[in-house]
Amino acid sequence: MIKSLHKRESELADSNRQVEILSNGIFKNGDLPTFKNKIAETGQFPLKSKTLEILQINLGYMCNQVCEHCHVDAGPDRKEIMTRATMLQCLEVIKNTGAHTLDLTGGAPEMNPDFRWFVDEASKVGIKDFIVRSNLTIIRANKKYYDLPDFFKSHNVHVISSMPHWTKGKTDKQRGDGVFDKSIRALQDLNALGYGMPDSDLRLDLVYNPSGAFLPGNQASMEKDFKKALKQDFDIHFHNLFAITNLPIARFLDYLIASENYEDYMYSLVEAYNPNAVKNVMCTNTLSISWDGYLYDCDFNQMLNLPVNSKVKHISDYNEELLDGRTIMISQHCYGCTAGAGSSCQGSVT
Repeated sequence: MIKSLHKRESELADSNRQVEILSNGIFKNGDLPTFKNKIAETGQFPLKSKTLEILQINLGYMCNQVCEHCHVDAGPDRKEIMTRATMLQCLEVIKNTGAHTLDLTGGAPEMNPDFRWFVDEASKVGIKDFIVRSNLTIIRANKKYYDLPDFFKSHNVHVISSMPHWTKGKTDKQRGDGVFDKSIRALQDLNALGYGMPDSDLRLDLVYNPSGAFLPGNQASMEKDFKKALKQDFDIHFHNLFAITNLPIARFLDYLIASENYEDYMYSLVEAYNPNAVKNVMCTNTLSISWDGYLYDCDFNQMLNLPVNSKVKHISDYNEELLDGRTIMISQHCYGCTAGAGSSCQGSVT
């Protein structure tokens, strides 16, 4: 218990350190304008939540991979896992909420021992769109996961999978040795069941994150390149590619600082600021639930320990009326979601 408390205190201290860096970073060419002031210039402050559409639930930080850019700091050594008791509280909310999409994430959400039970139960309560964010390699990580594609199909799960690049070198550099080969085999397994095939209702989308201190390219153009290369080299099909900007938090923030790219990257985000992207940022229609049941406007805020601005802080006290129209908690990392075409868990927002 004491060890657990010390670990929690250490994580909070690390979150506070990152918020401090984001808010008060020192820049050679003057202060970085605050995100608050930036959106105020275009009459968009305060940023308010709209009708809730998506419940995004983090089932735990445990993962079979340790990716360089991971904003969750996930890995095999992480022990934070949502309990069945908290899942039951989530199910009560799912039964009564107006949200139509359930988005399960991690870590690797499939590594939660109650993952399949939760999917079974949640699929009974009327969710119209069921998303699982899979890293693909989990399907090939261990025999107990080999039938995950069949399980996904039986529940018509929308699979959104990480795929940094269509080449082995760039993918393994970001996600670890052997990741590319396992990902290709997993995609082929999913295709064999109908996932990602033309005109198939079994949705398979890929997610691209840049491997360095730069913004993603045009999402539509990148999708064409991915589709051409994966079809030509491996006869793999998928539906959409989501290009997501790396936000300057967690491991990616540490990388930016260590590589002395932090200042330039933050300025590139500010220079690419797009007020049209602010209108559709995911925090306005999404509620993020952490592995221990606390509520956040998005999973990036979850990692920075910036809870919702509401009397309701935990899933056990959930009240949609009190959460509706709340002021969104913002900080400098929010520039990442409003740069260029914008960025969300569903890719570009403009």
